Amino acid sequence: MDLVVSSTTDLAAAIATRKISAVEALDAHLAQIDAHNQAVNAVISLDREGARSQAKKADAALARGEAVGPLHGVPFTLKDMHETAGMKTTVGFPAFADYVARQDSPVVIRLRAAGGVLMAKTNVATMLSDWQSNNPLFGRTSNPWNLQRTAGGSSGGAAAALCSGMTPFDVGTDMQDSIRLPAAFCGVYGLKPTEHRVSLAGAFPDPEGAARSVRLMSCLGPLARSVEDLALIHQIVAGPDGSDTDLAPVPVEDMPKLDLKTLRIAFAPSFPGFPVAGDISTAVENLARQLQDAGAAVEEAKLPKLDLHDDLEQGGRLIGMMMEAAQPEPPEEPTPVSRWFEALARRDRSILVWDRFFENWDALLCPVAMTTAFPHCEPGTPIKVDGKEQSYWMLPAYGAVFNYSGHPALSIPCGLDSAGLPIGLQLVGRRWSEERLLGIAKAIESLAGGFRRPRGY
Repeated sequence: MDLVVSSTTDLAAAIATRKISAVEALDAHLAQIDAHNQAVNAVISLDREGARSQAKKADAALARGEAVGPLHGVPFTLKDMHETAGMKTTVGFPAFADYVARQDSPVVIRLRAAGGVLMAKTNVATMLSDWQSNNPLFGRTSNPWNLQRTAGGSSGGAAAALCSGMTPFDVGTDMQDSIRLPAAFCGVYGLKPTEHRVSLAGAFPDPEGAARSVRLMSCLGPLARSVEDLALIHQIVAGPDGSDTDLAPVPVEDMPKLDLKTLRIAFAPSFPGFPVAGDISTAVENLARQLQDAGAAVEEAKLPKLDLHDDLEQGGRLIGMMMEAAQPEPPEEPTPVSRWFEALARRDRSILVWDRFFENWDALLCPVAMTTAFPHCEPGTPIKVDGKEQSYWMLPAYGAVFNYSGHPALSIPCGLDSAGLPIGLQLVGRRWSEERLLGIAKAIESLAGGFRRPRGY
């Protein structure tokens, strides 16, 4: 096995059958971090000794014949926003530079209970608020495919660590394409589940025990190098946990094995008024053609009659209201609560329109973002798409539409563009149907091409 690009599933099986030890798996990933992290800057807050102690305990438990969890002995990293006992959680913000939580978040508890060995955190945008991972505490993360380009954000450290073999999986957050965009930029897989599917408790530093303000549109989900790994991690972390009361009691099921010939796939090379690079729209069309040739029912989508630009604006307003509520002191003229309920009612209308769309389709295939990985720049700098400058703030538009609607969506790697950079495409499905959406992605995986290892890693 080449341990640093093996799947989480394969690593877990090899450790469980004692073909390799947990310590060997950990050491291979630590060596990869030592070899490449200085240039990529994806991994932060590395806990070598703590991880080695966990790995040794995992090997000792196996030697005693004790029960093995689905991640027994598998090393992993976490985006630097999960509260973790004994490790810093900073969100790249100086005020949290030394913050250490008293206890693990529910997601961390579940991953550890499954046998995972937490090695380190991965870099983020300051306060998770940009589509490049750069902050005053740890600096800038670069894309392993081209160090002059961004790995994306805010889960850019996670995506860069994955594609360079520093970790087999990570768990990120996604309020505006923050899992899917970096996954696409780095050529890995990333899942944004249905809203309220995975606990948000402990998903942000909470030194004073303040009321949680982010309760809408933000989702936690896995990043990995295969669909099978996304399904495994999602199954571990999803579902009610006794902490986040917003979570729906929807059963978490196994990923089904689906036949392409039974599926109805709509595709959209672009959305009205949204810019997109020609290489990306062509990749959507090419994959749609392959799916049709393989027997799926495929049609170009007649998208819902929604003003998607207005949906993005309304989503931004909701985020702004949540951020306002999180401030230590209220503004001089706080937003009336009636505006909040008006905004929720407006959002409900869009959710229901998309629900009706997915009554007729198993999935929608479309872009993740308007471009592939772009050169490092100051936030707000116009981004060139096929030589034409486009607004920086349109970077997450294709993904943020489904943060606003709450539907599950994932990014799948689909070849390279003319500059040799990964193209990521987005699959979107019905609410509360992550397992089926993952099954569709698995059926498509070989046609799309899957993960490619960047040269030199």
